[in-house]
Amino acid sequence: MAREIKKILVIKLSALGDFVLALAAMKKIREAHKRAHITLLTTPQFEGLAKSSPYFNAVETDGKPNGPGEWLALRGRIKKARYDRVYDLQTSAASNRIFQMLRPFPPEWSGIALGCALPHKNPHRNSMHTLERQADQLKYAGIYPDAPTEPGSAPPPDLSWVLRKAPQERPVAGGVMPRPYVLFIPGGSAHRLDKRWPVDRYGELGKILYERGFDIVILGGPQESAEARQIQRYVGKARDLTGRTDFARIAILGAKAALVVGNDTGPLHLAAATGAPTIVLFSRASDPNLSAPRGHVAVLQADNLGDLAVASVAQAANALAPAPGGA
Repeated sequence: MAREIKKILVIKLSALGDFVLALAAMKKIREAHKRAHITLLTTPQFEGLAKSSPYFNAVETDGKPNGPGEWLALRGRIKKARYDRVYDLQTSAASNRIFQMLRPFPPEWSGIALGCALPHKNPHRNSMHTLERQADQLKYAGIYPDAPTEPGSAPPPDLSWVLRKAPQERPVAGGVMPRPYVLFIPGGSAHRLDKRWPVDRYGELGKILYERGFDIVILGGPQESAEARQIQRYVGKARDLTGRTDFARIAILGAKAALVVGNDTGPLHLAAATGAPTIVLFSRASDPNLSAPRGHVAVLQADNLGDLAVASVAQAANALAPAPGGA
């Protein structure tokens, strides 16, 4: 008789876009181990989102220790927990280090760490999209026998548990339903400016969409407030929510949006995972075949995003979200 798996550790440390995509694998792990106590090892920024999900009984946020003392503390806690199985969805040098420091008797481990009990041996794993790759990893671990692994076949993450918190109806102001809105996500990593479409192009696009009957809402961190102000020079009534939304609110805003337009960045992935019609802009800095969001998504790509014309994005926007009232 197979040993019952009662205690599980799932490891997913970063980044937001990758974390959102990994929610699909997390769901499968929960479905395969309905009665198990499942703990997520992650980092502080994902604590709220993970705790609100139906996949985990506990969330620990010290997955990136600083210094020998913190590493030893993490090692001691994992050993003391006596997990029956670990699903390493990070599969990085950091998660490999966690495995190696648990020797000589690590838990049963699904991942790519040298010597692990449930290795993902597919030689093509590094050329697979995250969704198919993680589904295939779970197939190798024996819990997802019918895993869809052909390109484009794995389903996107399910964020219905976030959306249950959303209002059932949009607010009515003065007896008039507000105009449908388009979310702009013009920011991204400060270290990867080559992944950003020029902000003035967002302004030009916003003006076009506003004239078609859409309101414009701008999302991002506090550091993107300058970009929001620049867009507002083109669309004076654009609403600036930079620095004012947590992950759950981003998902709710995405679910209610007529359209989402943004760079290849975490908040865009989160909004797209709600099923919102989405345009994601890729430069040569990343490969959409490996990491693009899935769902009602159009991918527009240019080696240099400065070469991507506003007209091309506006055309895609019109196809995904026709103007209200056919205007």
